[in-house]
Amino acid sequence: MYENINLITAIITPFDENNEIDYSALKQVIDHLLKHGTQGLVIAGTTGESPTLTHTEKLSLTQYIADYVGDKVLLIANAGTNNTAESIKSARELSAIAHVDAILAVTPYYNKPSQNGMIAHFTAIADAATKPVMLYNIPGRSAVGLTVDSVVQLAQHTNINAIKETTSAEFIGAEIERTQTADFAVYTGEDAQTLAAYAQGGAGTISVASHLYGDEMTALFAAMNMNDWREAGRLQRYLTPRMNALFAFPSPAPVKAKLSKKGLVKNLARLPILPLTQQEQQTLDGLLGD
Repeated sequence: MYENINLITAIITPFDENNEIDYSALKQVIDHLLKHGTQGLVIAGTTGESPTLTHTEKLSLTQYIADYVGDKVLLIANAGTNNTAESIKSARELSAIAHVDAILAVTPYYNKPSQNGMIAHFTAIADAATKPVMLYNIPGRSAVGLTVDSVVQLAQHTNINAIKETTSAEFIGAEIERTQTADFAVYTGEDAQTLAAYAQGGAGTISVASHLYGDEMTALFAAMNMNDWREAGRLQRYLTPRMNALFAFPSPAPVKAKLSKKGLVKNLARLPILPLTQQEQQTLDGLLGD
């Protein structure tokens, strides 16, 4: 299902002045992303401010995007929490939404489970979901991370077919090497690793930067697919400092600030994320070369 799907965007969740989901702005963001190379969407992920969305909001958000997009692009709905029972419930409900292609589940944060605990957690979610599950390994946010051995073991599950890996290029390479015999796609969740991960045999990138640099990232994948590594290197060098700049302040505030300047969304986030101040926006513009 992930064949030739290189660029997936972890889409933001726009809010209005009443701190409600701004569906009108969301439609504009989706149109913008699809116009600039996005081939798939992760709904209500980290960039979508999942921790501050209610269960009802996540379902409504997913339903809206699925209804609006249909089968135009791959849709991955986030069911992951640090509560296995709650994640199972969400996985079942999100799986039932038409046009949802896959379920995302993150390494359980705060609880600090063992490797066996995480394997049991993901196995339970995969057993419950009726759509394929994508693992999300992000120890920088969850305090724990899957080992390569655990990923390889989980990749044998018939309903786990991908991972969003947010560690190192070395870790990604080991995962790719050891899951080659499985029908298992390895995506980097770090924009700046796009070239390194894809060159090793990765499937692509689940991106934040594609909100702003979708054309350039599409060109990067095109260059790699044509074995034009000089051009790919040039594009990655251009993108890397800009990709990193989008995390100079807590994400997704920088992306929202730039999309606000484009007139697509309001420069608003939910606490504890604050929108960028004018001074912070000026700093970000300088880092992006705007």
